[in-house]
Amino acid sequence: MSVVQWFPGHMNAARRKLAEALAAVDVVVEVADARLPEASSNPMIETLRRFRNRPCLKLLNKADLADPEATAAWMAFYNARPNVRALAMSAKKPAEVAHIPALARQLAPYRGDGVKPLRMILTGIPNVGKSTLMNALLGRRVAKVGDEPAVTKGQQTLDLGPGMTLTDTPGLMWPKIEHEADGFMLAASHAIGRNAVIDEAVAAHLGAILLGRYPVLVAARYRLDPVGLDGASLLEIVARRRGCLRKGGEFDLEKAANILLTDYRSGALGRISLETPESRARMLASLPPAVGGAAGEGA
Repeated sequence: MSVVQWFPGHMNAARRKLAEALAAVDVVVEVADARLPEASSNPMIETLRRFRNRPCLKLLNKADLADPEATAAWMAFYNARPNVRALAMSAKKPAEVAHIPALARQLAPYRGDGVKPLRMILTGIPNVGKSTLMNALLGRRVAKVGDEPAVTKGQQTLDLGPGMTLTDTPGLMWPKIEHEADGFMLAASHAIGRNAVIDEAVAAHLGAILLGRYPVLVAARYRLDPVGLDGASLLEIVARRRGCLRKGGEFDLEKAANILLTDYRSGALGRISLETPESRARMLASLPPAVGGAAGEGA
């Protein structure tokens, strides 16, 4: 089980309300982070959706920050699944958001004919951009937006246009993050409250991924030779390069960690994806069968 866990009390109520709401909707619109699509997909949402036999429009948000090749692989991965359509997009780009209603209609062609409205529900984990997306779809500010997870606390249903409604839901984590790698990727991507993590440990894990997958981007950003480095030594070099020192000349690794995390989250490092379908499959295959099987079913 992951050392990173975060399940605030209000999420229990949010889960119950989501289960109730799914009985009265036609399409589940799930927002995931394009940089870590499976790690940022809540297995509880998938289980509830399948129980109700609802189609899913999978939105890979923040695609402008993700590696285009990895995103293309994820699009093929999701579009090969039954009853699922995927769209890579940015909630901050109205032209990309505009594709969503038509894709939702394709998943439920029997609704939205003027007699039976197409009823959608917007779901996802915290801080993946649901509120920004909701505001973009409606063309006005109806949802509070913030750069912290768990800003939205309750459901609201709004008309999205003729014959179409959309229910917004709070960001929902699941009670136990099974895989350590997922916990660290979620924390690095700011989907988990800071009170639940140690920034230095999260940044060291992120640094190891970056050194393995994007050494050229790391070298360019911090003017270093990445050969032979690990996540911890990368933090020390960032501290040295950026003058992160405490009294006595010791490295301020916490400050260096925040620099690395901010550079990743903002896109300053470049377009980065923390997982691909292949790396996800390798990670699950390396787990004990019982754990790997459960994760694969829920992921």
